[in-house]
Parts: sequence; C-alpha cells; structure tokens
Amino acid sequence: MFHHVKDLQFNARVSRPDPRFANLLLEQFGGENGELAAAMQYFTQAFGAKAAHPDKYDMLMDIATEEFSHLEIVGATIQMLLKGVNGDLKDAAEQSEIMVAMNGKAEKESVIHAALSANPQFAIITGGGVTPRNSQGIPWCASYVNSNGDLTVDLRTNLASESRAKLVYEHLMKFTDDTYIHETLSFLMTREVTHYKMFEAALNSISDNFPPGVLAADPRFLQNVYNMSAGTVKGPWNEGEIPGMDKNWVYVSDPIAQARETVGQTKLPDDFGKEVKDTEKLDKKMSKMKSMEEKKAEPSGVAQWSDYQNNKNKV
Repeated sequence: MFHHVKDLQFNARVSRPDPRFANLLLEQFGGENGELAAAMQYFTQAFGAKAAHPDKYDMLMDIATEEFSHLEIVGATIQMLLKGVNGDLKDAAEQSEIMVAMNGKAEKESVIHAALSANPQFAIITGGGVTPRNSQGIPWCASYVNSNGDLTVDLRTNLASESRAKLVYEHLMKFTDDTYIHETLSFLMTREVTHYKMFEAALNSISDNFPPGVLAADPRFLQNVYNMSAGTVKGPWNEGEIPGMDKNWVYVSDPIAQARETVGQTKLPDDFGKEVKDTEKLDKKMSKMKSMEEKKAEPSGVAQWSDYQNNKNKV
C-alpha cells in the first residue's frame, strides 16, 4: 500500500531556470541508471524475496519506495528548471525571468537552440513537461531492470546499480553552478552510498552467499587464470591466494598450448577426482537446502500475501 505525502523528502530548490541542465537531469528521471529504473528494480526483486527472506523484502520495499521519492525530487527539480518554457520563454520581452537568467535577449535563441538540439522531444512532444525519457529523448525501458530471482545475485546487481547512479550524479554536478541544485544532487548522491552499504550488509547477512546461485564452481576449472593478451601483468587477480577460498590462482601463460595439450580441457593432468565428488555432494546439499528454504516459507492452503491481524499495530 502506498500513501503519497506531497512534501518532498528533500527540499529541492533552484535559483534560476536552466532548460539545458533540465534536459541533462532527465538522465536520472528516465535513464538506465536513473531513479525510476532503481525503484522498479528493487520493487520487482522484493516479490521473490517475500517468502524466504521477509526481512530483505522489507528492506527492498523501503529502498524502492525511497527511490520513488527521489524520482519525485528529480522531476520537481526538472520542472522548476523549466520555469518559463511555456510562458516567459515564448515572451519576447527582455524583462521576463528567463531572459534575466540568461543574460538578456541576445542569449534567447542560443538557449532555446541548445535545449532543443540536445532533445527536441523535450519541448515538442512533452511541452516542457517531465516524462520517463532520458536526456536524448529515448523512452524508459523495462530492460533497465535486473531481477534474477536469486537474492544474492540481485543484491550484487544492486551494488553495481547504486555505484553507477552515484557516478551519474557526480558527473551532473559538473554541469551546473547552481548552489541549490548542488545541494539536491549531493543529497541524492549520498543516498546512493547509503543504499550501497545497506545492500552490502544484507548480502553479508546471508549465509552461503557465494558463489551466486546454488551450484558450486567446478574445481577442475576454477583456479586457472589465462593470459589472453600480449604482455604479462601480475596482481592479486592472477597470482597468490584466491580471495576467501583458501586456494591459489594458477597462471596459464600460454592458453593455446594448454588447450591443445588437454584436448580442450577434457584430459587434464589432474582430474580433481576427490574435489569433483565433494562438489557434487555440496551441490546436492545446497540444492536441497535452497529448495526447502523456499518451500518452508510458502504457506499451506489458501495463499495470502498480507497478514492484517499481525500488521495492524505496525507502523
């Protein structure tokens, strides 16, 4: 259940109209790394978490709802930046607010041209209103949403999503000198960091969260790191211990020769017999455990999403 409160979560303000920056800010409204994409991603992921991980369901729904509130902040800021697009901007009088903001009549045509050249649909189709499109006028697309049905995979996806969103806000700050807008963008950027840490904490609270999914990695192929380009650069990604696995990397300097010698990895010098059997046992154990985790969480008889009696005193 949603209940809309008309006050914004953050007091968004702008000091002057700026159609060009309004167009750039659309990236965080209807772009692939924007607030609508984040809200729909977390909202969608929450459904699959409800039964087995009700605590993570609560977190995902909270963050999804906050992302919708951020979408409202971005939309409100865009609309304020477009003050005058349908009024003063069409007025030839130099005293109009948009003309003063843009340093007089001489700048009028260049301002309009810059805004329309970047995204003609902004003014032609929407009339200066906010719609779920990015800064190039491309409509928002459901393919921006990643929901894989495995909570550990989804949480890792969310870490990347929050990282990209933070970076977009950083870049946007470079294109405006409006102090008020900087405050708004700083708030939104910081909340991306907060959400990142929330998702990280949620992932760490899940036991057996690695590797993603259910099946363990095949020990015959896990440790090899192949030199697939000219030159050799060594680092913790190809030498020493594999992080957190109590195994070492095996650097294959000539992967072509290795593939030929092993007949495409089918005749290895070590068949890892014991490790393969251990992995097969682990796969069966994890498959059963994950399956039972879901089945136990599902109610018997008539399914009911909400428990109104237990929820009536909750805020």
